[in-house]
Amino acid sequence: MNRPQDNLAVNDFTDRSSQPAVRRLYGEALLAAARKDPRIVALTADLSGPTETDLFRDALPDRFYQVGIAEANMVGMAGGMARCGHIPFVHTFSVFATRRAYDQVAMQLAYPGLNAKVVGFIPGLDTLLGASHQAIDDVALMRALPRMRVLEPAPGQAGEAVQEALAYDGPVYLRLARAGGASAAHPYPAARDGLASLRTGSDGLLLASGLSIPVALDAADELARRGKQLSVVAVTSMKPLNPHIADLARNVPTVVTVENHSIIGGLGSAVAELLMEQKVAVNFARVGVRDTFAYGATTPYLMAEFGLDAPAVVQTFLEQAQRA
Repeated sequence: MNRPQDNLAVNDFTDRSSQPAVRRLYGEALLAAARKDPRIVALTADLSGPTETDLFRDALPDRFYQVGIAEANMVGMAGGMARCGHIPFVHTFSVFATRRAYDQVAMQLAYPGLNAKVVGFIPGLDTLLGASHQAIDDVALMRALPRMRVLEPAPGQAGEAVQEALAYDGPVYLRLARAGGASAAHPYPAARDGLASLRTGSDGLLLASGLSIPVALDAADELARRGKQLSVVAVTSMKPLNPHIADLARNVPTVVTVENHSIIGGLGSAVAELLMEQKVAVNFARVGVRDTFAYGATTPYLMAEFGLDAPAVVQTFLEQAQRA
């Protein structure tokens, strides 16, 4: 049985037949890596189109596994494959990869430290399908698992994230935006050790992940028009978190994290933990989903409604900076 809404090429109901084709950077990168390394296999739970694994399916059918709507079983299969020397990439939507299969991810991948990669699409509020599909707690869940690494690339850098996931001989959670999403073609600089500096300024620091990276840049542009020059840094690895963030925070009066996730357990929590442990005294605030469930609507509407857009970042920074 299929989920008709899940099998859309993108996660909305817009007719895009007349629009130009969008490059599926993740699918292309995974296929390229698999052509070089015969250990790589791909699994998906009835979502080959939305997870871009149809490219892998069509090119390497003997190494592609369509398991149907059985996410927990899929993770178990991946664990067995990893024990046999394969490198399985498991694909579904972020919320199903974490909430639905969490025990299997913990016990069959993280606990034995297997070399398997869990890839989740449509993170956070980037879907109009409502709370059942909105992964606002997936980073918190995966950060809590020992041995698990958590990566979320900048839009358009899914290919680089594939290589980063492969460089670690162990379990990885890769949080990806859908192809053709917001600012997917923006030429962001490549991250190094989980960080990429996008803008420099001495009045404050914005730390952003995933789809919130272009939001942070837009906010910094607006604040510059108001006479405030901020640094913007993309955080592409939330576990491990680069300790250099503490050094960056020491050089500014105010730090704000920006994420498409709950403020509880995600990027904001990870940074707050680091700053406290490193004894960094700085004004600090978090922009993200504030301990609530969302509902179905377009991504721009949800980002504005729940305070995750650029105006919300500007307001948060200005309010926090007044306390300096």
